[in-house]
Amino acid sequence: MKETDREAVATAVQRVAGMLQRPDQLDKVEQYRRREARKKASVEARLKAAIQSQLDGVRTGLSQLHSALSDVKDIQRSLADVSKDWRQSINTVESLKAVKDAVVRHSQLAAAVENLKNIFSVPEIVRETQDLIEQGALLQAHRKLMDLECSRDGLMYEQYRMDSGNTRDMTLIHSYFGSTQALSDELAKQLWMVLQRSLVTVRRDPTLLVSVVRIIEREEKIDRRILDRKKQTGFVPPGRPKNWKEKMFAVLDRTVTTRIEGTQADTRESDRMWLVRHLEIIRKCVLDDLLVARSLMVQCFPPRYQIFRSLLNVYHQALSTRMQELAAEDLEANEIVSLLTWVLNTYTSAEMMGNAELAPDVDVGVLEPLLSPDVVAELLDTYMSTLTSNIIAWLRKALETDKKDWVKETEPEADQDGYYQTTLPAIVFQMFEQNLQVAAQISEDLKTKVLVLCLQQMNSFLSRYKEEAQLYKEEHLRKRQHPHCYVQYMIALINNCQTLRESIVSLKRKYLQHDAEEGLSLSQPSMDGLLDAIAEEGCSSLLEEVFLDLEQHLNELMTKKWLLGSNAVDIICVTVEDYFNDFAKIKKPYRKRMIAEAHRRVVQEYLRAVLQKRISFRNAEERKEGAARLGREAEQLRFLFHKLAAGFGEEMDGHCDTIVAVAEVIKLTDPSLLYLEVSTLVSKYPDIRDEHIGALLAVRGDASRDMKQTIIETLEQGPAQASPDYVPIFKDIAVPSLNVAKLLK
Repeated sequence: MKETDREAVATAVQRVAGMLQRPDQLDKVEQYRRREARKKASVEARLKAAIQSQLDGVRTGLSQLHSALSDVKDIQRSLADVSKDWRQSINTVESLKAVKDAVVRHSQLAAAVENLKNIFSVPEIVRETQDLIEQGALLQAHRKLMDLECSRDGLMYEQYRMDSGNTRDMTLIHSYFGSTQALSDELAKQLWMVLQRSLVTVRRDPTLLVSVVRIIEREEKIDRRILDRKKQTGFVPPGRPKNWKEKMFAVLDRTVTTRIEGTQADTRESDRMWLVRHLEIIRKCVLDDLLVARSLMVQCFPPRYQIFRSLLNVYHQALSTRMQELAAEDLEANEIVSLLTWVLNTYTSAEMMGNAELAPDVDVGVLEPLLSPDVVAELLDTYMSTLTSNIIAWLRKALETDKKDWVKETEPEADQDGYYQTTLPAIVFQMFEQNLQVAAQISEDLKTKVLVLCLQQMNSFLSRYKEEAQLYKEEHLRKRQHPHCYVQYMIALINNCQTLRESIVSLKRKYLQHDAEEGLSLSQPSMDGLLDAIAEEGCSSLLEEVFLDLEQHLNELMTKKWLLGSNAVDIICVTVEDYFNDFAKIKKPYRKRMIAEAHRRVVQEYLRAVLQKRISFRNAEERKEGAARLGREAEQLRFLFHKLAAGFGEEMDGHCDTIVAVAEVIKLTDPSLLYLEVSTLVSKYPDIRDEHIGALLAVRGDASRDMKQTIIETLEQGPAQASPDYVPIFKDIAVPSLNVAKLLK
């Protein structure tokens, strides 16, 4: 208390100090004193009231405790009296056992009397119930059946209560009501028939389906009541529980399965499109059934049945089973495509489960797949294996068909731009296109795999195509008159290479996604290389044909006959131009290369004629005349190839300048300048060799031994360096065997 008093005094001092901080506040001391007195009086009053309230509560509690104690004593006395009375009445209760047995028998007799009318009228009720079932009055028939079962079950229950071990009486009752179970089975049969045709019934007579559902609901209630009584008494009437609701869904399940299996109208032997027809019938059938179920059947069943959801699950499971059965068959490639397209795409599309009228009750995003991923993968592997074999066979057949065209007596067809072509590219890529379109219907991954397969087989096919083109050329060379249209079909083969290249690019652009393009980039260069090789060999074959016809006239060059006025170059120009008029049917990329190659080879053959020393000029006059003729014929050739290359916008006179340069060496009149002229020639054409220079000097016929030796030694000491864009012209020109020592003599 002393501590409390000290704290109170300290608090009071602090408050007073806070109130009296300025001299003018001393005038308000009395006012402060009165206010604090009021506060004190108020606090004391509240404390007194609280203490009084607590005292009243304690007083009331003590009073209630005294009352409770008195009540407990009274209860103890009453329990003692009840215990005393119970002990005295035990003997009395045992003496009433006979009364209890009499009551049980009375209740059984009362039940028998109550059902007496039904017992005597059982045969009549059975007949009436049978008639009602046959008439289709299912609700009335079920009402009478319920009366029969109620009478039977009541009697059997009373017998069970009286003597559960008396099987003879139980059997007697069951036998007397034996027709009841048969009626129940017959009624159930009618119910299942209605349910089997429920999708038809609900359109024609929905009340009949409602009646069936009401009967099943009644039976479900009776089953629940009997099962509840079983927990108390252990008694279950015969035939219970019927579980008709469970059987109803089993019937619907069997009906749906049978309905789906029954949609197969054809077999592979009778119709190649049997599977497509079968799947289309399933699609229409299932969609129609679900639409009817959603719009009409849901109105005939209680909401808790969730009949549409149940039917949807039944249909899905039945379809899954059917698809697995189909997948297990030995399907052909087109049938695998039809099945997978239907399973992976059609099933979830707007044509079936994704139909707008089924939403939102059907969410295609949560539907389980009809086929497991393993089955789908196995089918895809089978399809790819079969497709590989088919593509190989198709390509082989396409090539054989194309080869038959090569020996025809008529020219090949031309495209809209006038270029010769055969049907091979169209056949091949139409086949590729069809397979890719089919694969795209299944999945993007399969489409990419099929594209890879097509490109791989295209590589192999191009190798065979190249071999066949080579054999075609060799066969022609053995007998040049056969085939009659060899040039035209060789042109078509060359053009096919360009068409195939464009088709490959188009196919990849159309069916290859950007993220997968890198994985296929390696196949394109190899195909491009093969196509270029085929086209170049074709161009080479055509040029070989040209030069076979030019051979006789090329042999006239640089001979006495040529020097005296031969028209060999005129014939050469006319022949080349005539061939290239036919070669105009070759597509530009290859025709351009052919013109360049023909230009190079013609000039090369001309130079070969010069360097083969068919003629040796005897004097300056002959050298002048020969050089002038070389110059004129170089201009003829230049004009020819300018004309042929006019549509390509490129100059093609570089090779003809070589003839002019050689002519300058021959025309030179001052032998002392010969070294300079030859050096200039060598600097322009680095691939020229010493044997070429020796042959050229031999053609001149006036070069001294010292001059020849100096020129050749100089060439051997400092070979010229070729520029990167230089096209060799002398490299492939062989000259007659002539060693330097002999040349210098």
